[in-house]
Amino acid sequence: MAYILAVNASILTDSGGTCSVSDCVPLCSDSTVPVSNCTGSTGLRVIQPNESCKFDPVNPGYSSCLERLRKDLIVATVASSLIGCLIMGTFANLPLALAPGMGTNAYFAYTVVGFHGSGNVSYKSALAAVFIEGIFFLGISAIGLRAKLAKLVPKPVRISSSAGIGLFLAFIGLQNSQGIGLVGYSSSTLLTLAGCPSSSRASLAPVMTLANGTVDLIPGGTVSGGIFCVRDRMESPTLWLGVVGFVIIAYCLVKNVKGAMIYGIVFVTAISWFRNTEVTVFPNTAAGDAAHEYFKKVVDVHAIESTAGALSFKNIGKGYFWEALITFLYVDILDTTGTLYSMARFAGFSDQNGDFEGQYFAFMSDATSIVVGSLLGTSPVTTFIESSTGIREGGRTGLTAITVAGVLLPGFFLHAVTGIHTSMGSGATVDISWGFDDEISGGDRVE
Repeated sequence: MAYILAVNASILTDSGGTCSVSDCVPLCSDSTVPVSNCTGSTGLRVIQPNESCKFDPVNPGYSSCLERLRKDLIVATVASSLIGCLIMGTFANLPLALAPGMGTNAYFAYTVVGFHGSGNVSYKSALAAVFIEGIFFLGISAIGLRAKLAKLVPKPVRISSSAGIGLFLAFIGLQNSQGIGLVGYSSSTLLTLAGCPSSSRASLAPVMTLANGTVDLIPGGTVSGGIFCVRDRMESPTLWLGVVGFVIIAYCLVKNVKGAMIYGIVFVTAISWFRNTEVTVFPNTAAGDAAHEYFKKVVDVHAIESTAGALSFKNIGKGYFWEALITFLYVDILDTTGTLYSMARFAGFSDQNGDFEGQYFAFMSDATSIVVGSLLGTSPVTTFIESSTGIREGGRTGLTAITVAGVLLPGFFLHAVTGIHTSMGSGATVDISWGFDDEISGGDRVE
């Protein structure tokens, strides 16, 4: 589960979180000239920030806000996972670990809130939707209705829901923002192989042709961060580093090597830590220098500044708010309930009806963790399929979950290291993590 700390925070940061246009700073029309010198009769002018400052090229002020947000979300991920594991281990006494769900976090960031807040629902409103969904979930679990609702849904629908979210997550891992950059835009097929260096990419933007024949950006339109390769496809060094990470993880999984995810991520991340290379995460820029200086601290304690308690209920009457809420609830009822039953069956806890001892408190713990996560600023927290690792090693009681909580504790102090990640490493992880659904057997796939 260690990879979740950086990957979840990185995905949720793409939503823009609490950052807004107000965080952008004025710039000079000549980007090489400081704003303080952008006056007089030089022909230069100061450009005031607008909505486009959140997109490519991202305004320095907005980038700084995103960096602070990412640190907040790492701490929020650690805290919500730790609290969830403690609740599960203490009250349900089951060897099940919890963390923000992969898949639902991507849906939260890219579909509900949208890249850098380009969706219909703001980050704060999305947290409110998760909070209300968690309360609903808690009520449904308290009266024993959760398991019954899950069993009413046809099995093929339950399976396809999890698989569909997993494939959506894998697709994100193939793209550029949080992935290895293997695929990009095509005017003919919408999607094609990419993997080109940044110097060979063109920006995408919605434009219109004016009456005089010139082309201009559509009012309100923004430049996309997606890849459009002009040349040099499949020649990006970062792409191939991500592919190597993917191969390492896949090989270790096939060979049942413990810690497969960690090995792949550590390899890719360690390579990217070296400066003055084509794949470094510390480029020779002001931002790269600042990130490197922060990284050298190793130990750092960061207090959550913006995400905790950031819920906003002002859009509760909007249809898209309830669309997001119902989707979160639907996924949690099917996916997390399925995971709980799957893990109980794997551990040998289930009876002939599929029920298991402690399931009431397991459901209650899972629902409570969703509420806690929303209050800290994360997408829905759920029971993780990787809990099977602890069960496979002999874990049968809540002590296993409490141990996971203890292992997560250093995440509060090693923030400077855990916070430095690469899209190559996280992309390789999410590309392969969608396959972690032991509940889908060969017969299920036929269905």
